Amino acid sequence: MATMHVELVSIEKRIWSGEATAVYGRTTEGELGILPGHTPLLGALAPDHPVRIDQEGGQSITVDVQGGFLFVHKDHEVSILAEQAELSSGEQA
Repeated sequence: MATMHVELVSIEKRIWSGEATAVYGRTTEGELGILPGHTPLLGALAPDHPVRIDQEGGQSITVDVQGGFLFVHKDHEVSILAEQAELSSGEQA
């Protein structure tokens, strides 16, 4: 299965970094799903909506995000730059 590198950081620290099969979040324009090979884009994250990062093997990480940006680079890496973010309760990086 194809993967992409994802970096999720807040102002204070790196929250998560690794390989993912998909990233889902809500921007100010609506719901967004990113799969490997997605075209480059920049979206403003809507506050109070989680970002979900799916990994191989059916695992996923949910992060509570308070605004920021989601950026898909032309080399198909994804950066999530959050104003504030923390793993949902029970999640581990």
